[in-house]
Parts: sequence; structure tokens; C-alpha cells
Amino acid sequence: MSTMLSRTAIGGSPLAIVSFSHQSITMTSECADEANSTEDLESFVFLSYPGPSDHTHSFEYTHSEGTHSSETVKDKTRLRSRLVSAWNNVKYGGWTMKLKPRLSKNSPVCLLGHAYNLSHEDERQRFRCVFSSLFWMTYRRGFSSLHGSSLTSDSGWGCTLRSAQMLLAQALVLHTLPAGWTWSRAHHQTRDDLELRHSRPRVLGLGRSRMAGQRRRSEGGILDEDEDTQERGHRRVVAWFGDNPGALFGLHRLVMLGQSSGQRAGDWYGPSVAAHILRKSVAESELHDLAVYVSQDCTVYIEDVMRLCEKRSPKLPARFGPVLILVPVRLGGDSLNPAYVPHVKSLLQLKGCVGIIGGKPKHSLYFVGFQDDQLLYLDPHFCQAAVDVNQHNFPLESFHCKTPRKLPFHRMDPSCTLGFYTKSRRDFEILRSEVTTALSSSPDMYPIFTFMEGCGYEQHQQTEQLDLSFDPERHVPPKDKGRRRSKRSSTEEFVVL
Repeated sequence: MSTMLSRTAIGGSPLAIVSFSHQSITMTSECADEANSTEDLESFVFLSYPGPSDHTHSFEYTHSEGTHSSETVKDKTRLRSRLVSAWNNVKYGGWTMKLKPRLSKNSPVCLLGHAYNLSHEDERQRFRCVFSSLFWMTYRRGFSSLHGSSLTSDSGWGCTLRSAQMLLAQALVLHTLPAGWTWSRAHHQTRDDLELRHSRPRVLGLGRSRMAGQRRRSEGGILDEDEDTQERGHRRVVAWFGDNPGALFGLHRLVMLGQSSGQRAGDWYGPSVAAHILRKSVAESELHDLAVYVSQDCTVYIEDVMRLCEKRSPKLPARFGPVLILVPVRLGGDSLNPAYVPHVKSLLQLKGCVGIIGGKPKHSLYFVGFQDDQLLYLDPHFCQAAVDVNQHNFPLESFHCKTPRKLPFHRMDPSCTLGFYTKSRRDFEILRSEVTTALSSSPDMYPIFTFMEGCGYEQHQQTEQLDLSFDPERHVPPKDKGRRRSKRSSTEEFVVL
């Protein structure tokens, strides 16, 4: 038995026809043509819809009532899961529209601590190259079933985990690859409203001292030794996020770690929950030279950070090592407090900032910068086929995006997690000073977060088991608390336990 769905575009013309059965899903008409298009996917703007509705928060699990047998219930659950998964694959995988990005050349663009003047060709090229080198983690389909479920796709529910992966990937790029690393510029040549021209080759990053026209080995070119080493490092980081049970920071691993808190595959994950899952995934990985600190009550306790960084592993000498600092916050009541917008901009301008796990209600995004009053972000709401990262020279194109997206600050959900990376004690002290300066304001203004002498070690000891006790009321300034209404608030859009 199969079911046929049709979608009609404005004006009555058919946009796509989708048919699916218990075993397969087939795309026809224009949707199929776009899926097979030879153009770069990154040159499209992906039209996405709001996240899953309330009744899909845990669609993998249903409760039986009445006299139905357990087998019948299991069959219905599997069928429902497949139908929802099939629909999400179409919803997030087929609807595309070719549209140029809208970046003004008259205003500077901030991207993870660096400013770019797009009125100059060289700056436009550098911005394009750096943005295209950011890791893009999206919904995937066709991977092995997740632990404790039969799901083979995270479409419709895994966007926060994908945003968390992007933030961690940026920290790992700073941690493992040379300073200023960018992906080979052969992959950044694209036409858009920035009118990038290639009249003069520009060499960026380390190991690119030879001709700018050199290609990757997989494209028939010969890489110099440094670039070859960087390419291997690039692939290694991508492989850590592969969609298989063995990947250090893959979806399978993150979902399994979330189960200790009662989270399951198919559930909605909030930015605070994702922060603690990242902490645990790094702590249990082979990366003994990297620590992850998650702040409590919007406070970074300096002594706790020192202790964590100096006791990374018995195999390593006692010295202050690299650390990824994650700060779950709530910037207002039911909506973003406009008073915090300048502070968010200031934080995104810091060299140590690795982005923000945020978004709109039930719609997680990875914020990486801003232009004027618009946030720049990478969107995980596009479903792609899973890539076997264990293959030699597996394709990298689907892990990078060439098109920045924008969101007005006033549409940003107040629940988010800020990320910062420091490589040494000196970097940490600089970050501490810069954050204090950036967030300093009038005495009656509640700061986003603070650095404090001393430690909250006893509190950490009590919450060693994947702490999900984030209380948004403790992060809302007094004048915003009165705005909280009795009806369902945006706090519930990000699962906060």
C-alpha cells in the first residue's frame, strides 16, 4: 500500500509530487530535477519551515491503550516513524529556490571575530573564502539506525544537535588546524550578489605558496606537502562528525550520551542540553588535550576553569591547556530583550568567539556573525544523504555552504548557548578582559554572563551526571521577568529541564 501526496505552487502549477510506501520514497517532477541538478547546492537558499509541532517531540515512541497487542503497536510505531521520516526528508530535502544572498557592500560584516569591508574586492573574496570554510552540519538521511530506535534520519528534530556540531567543529578547526586555515579556494569560486571576480588570485592561509590554480589531488592536481597535511586534517575533523556509531562527535554518539538525561532519538534538544552533551562527548573522546567547560548560572568560575584545564589527562603535563567555554543563557523573557543586542554583537566580534547555538522557536540555527541588525547563520534544516566518511577521499562538498543566511535580531530566540575557545592561559585572560569590557553597562543592567573568582566546584560535583538543571528564571533580568505570561512561552521551544 502506498500513499500519494501532492503540493501545488501559488497559481495552481504543480510544484512536486511525492509518493512513498513502507519501504521507499520517490521524488518526481521539479523536485527530482532539482535534486539531480549539477549546480552547487550552496548557491540555493533553502526554504525551511518551523520545527516539529508539539505532538512530534518524541514521535518515535507511542503509548498503546485498549486491547491492541504489543506487536500491532510496534508495527504502527514503525510505520508512523517511517511516514514522518519520509515527510521530513521531502520537507527539508526537496523544496529549493534559487536566490542570491543579500549582503550590503556599504556596511562591514562581522564573522567570528573578524570584520570585512565588502566594498573592496579583496575583502569580499576573503569573506567568501572564510565563510565557505566553516563546517556545515545538516539533517542527514540513510544512516544506520540510532541507538534505541529505528530512526535513520534526524529530519525534523535534530537541528539543535547539528548546530552544536557546527560550533564544536569550529573550535576543533582552531584547535587542530593552522591559524588562518581555509579550504582550498578552488571550492569558493561562485557568483552571487557580491560579484566576486577572479581577476587576481589571492592566496590565503598557510601552505598556499604555490600557484593559486593548484587543485586537490582528487581533482588531478598535486598539492604541496603543507597543503596535503592540512587537507588530511580537514578530512579528519569532518570524519569525527560522521553519521555512524564510531564517529567521536557524530549524531549517534550525541544521541547516546543524551539518553542518560532521558533524551531519546526523536526528542527535541535545547541549546543548554546540547552544551552538556558536547562537554561529555569531548571528555570521553580521544582528544585529551581539549577541555570543555559549561558555565552554571551564567557564571564562569575561574578556579574551576583552571582546575579543568590543568587536569586534562594523566598523560599530559600539568599546564593550562586549550578549553572550549560554553555559556547557556536566556536573553529576555518570551522574546529577546533589545537591550542585549549590542552585547551579542560585541561578543561575536571577539577573536575567541566560535559562534552561538541559537535560532528561532523550535528552529535551531548556528549564528556566526552579523551585518547591521541582521544575524548571519548556517542553517541545518536541509536534509542530505549520509556520507560514508570511512571511504578514501569521501566528498567534502556537502559539509560546507557558500551562501550566508540572515535573521533580524528581534527574531532571535532568547534561549541560546554562547561558545568561546582559548588555546592558552594568556588567551583565556585576554578573553576574560574582553568579555568584561564588552558586557560592562549601567548598574541596573543585568549582564549576560560574568567571570568570577573562586569556584562552584561543589555544585559541579552534585551535577556531574550530564547536568540539565538550567533554570531560565535565573537568567532573566528582573524587568523581563514580569513579562513572562502564563501561556506557553518560548522556553518550552528549547527543552530546559
